[in-house]
Amino acid sequence: MAYNEFAYFYDEFNCAADYDALFRYIHRELCAHGIEDGILADLGCGTGDLTLMLTQAGYDVIGIDRSEEMLSVLREKADELGLTGKLLLLRQDVLQLDLYGTIRAAVSTFDTYSHIGPLDRFEQAIRNAAYFMEKGGVFVFDLNTPYKHQKILAGQTFDIEAEDALCHWTNRYDADTGRVDIDIDISYHDTGEHFHESFCEYSYPMDTVQRLLERYGFRVVRVSDGEDFGPVRPDSPRWIFTAVKQYTQEEKK
Repeated sequence: MAYNEFAYFYDEFNCAADYDALFRYIHRELCAHGIEDGILADLGCGTGDLTLMLTQAGYDVIGIDRSEEMLSVLREKADELGLTGKLLLLRQDVLQLDLYGTIRAAVSTFDTYSHIGPLDRFEQAIRNAAYFMEKGGVFVFDLNTPYKHQKILAGQTFDIEAEDALCHWTNRYDADTGRVDIDIDISYHDTGEHFHESFCEYSYPMDTVQRLLERYGFRVVRVSDGEDFGPVRPDSPRWIFTAVKQYTQEEKK
């Protein structure tokens, strides 16, 4: 999934997100496992607020996203902060990831891995992250929970009013597949232009996610609520996983 026109609404849609708290949690998790610098990949970096925070914290960040529109917004932000030459941006799909070398850590937030599905594609994305990860490397990523898809998103609509346009967001939940189908309609006030985008999200039981991580050499060391970063609850809308790579690809061979 790649946001196109919606990329320019993403920050307004996500305005309630506490990036400071997210950064503190992720930075603490990385440092707890000795990852205080080095090469870090932000998989599905989007418009890049977290990407820039991690760059400012001293990591050599590779920001990766399928959407050129998202990367364009991120480039503008990096330029404003004087960080343009301090991070590498790649237009790539995490299902065809090619980092040309190893990384010490990877992060993926705001449901990037929820958009990857069904299960075989989700497994491939985990395998790709594992392939480039050094032994002892740390992978921190979040997922929307089955609870969120069933109880919060299912059948709901949202309207995002921006200065020059209206964005209408509709969700449809399919219980058989665990998938939420999403339609976005964007109407510009001045020009009358209309854009439509469709994509989907998947959710998986926690034990399925943990099993796949272990299959590709990760040990899950923490799972927290992805909103308040406290203990997981039955009604947690998002999980955030911390997993540590147990061996290199060469050692596995």
